[in-house]
Amino acid sequence: MLKDLPRFECLLEAVQSFPDLDPTAFDAFLHLLYAGDSIVTAMAAHFHEQAISRGRFVVLMLLFKHQRESCCRPSAPLTPAQLADQSGVTRATMTGLIDTLERDGLVLREPSKEDRRMMQVALTRKGEALLKDFLPVHFRRIAALMGALTQDEQKLMVQLTQKIVARTREVQSAMAEGNA
Repeated sequence: MLKDLPRFECLLEAVQSFPDLDPTAFDAFLHLLYAGDSIVTAMAAHFHEQAISRGRFVVLMLLFKHQRESCCRPSAPLTPAQLADQSGVTRATMTGLIDTLERDGLVLREPSKEDRRMMQVALTRKGEALLKDFLPVHFRRIAALMGALTQDEQKLMVQLTQKIVARTREVQSAMAEGNA
């Protein structure tokens, strides 16, 4: 994480050496990275205080969400592969996360009723209890972090970051096709 961001004046001077540098875009980019790093650092400390890793939390939340959605319509528990895809980690990483969650009694891994070769993962009551204790603290922490912005500013930030994500995908796609 950057500790000191370059002053905008320095970026303006850098254009002399690097004509492709857009100082306003670069300044905005650095500030976005800095804000993201600050949030990640704050949340890592929060997870550490609560004795849970971010990865384990993501798995528990995916299972919790799936379980809540399933109450309205029947659906099978999630497989480790589905959890890996939904969380954006490798299947090997997911196996490790599930192993530790199962060891701690927070999830249950069992063979699928339809295909015994497939494993399914479900949240245990202990896992639900952990989330019910953790989530109010978690939500208060997020509200405190985002409290620097008004609700209108928060909504605008969502719109702006969605634009950045969409543009990032466009640029990555163009680069993959050799157009950038």
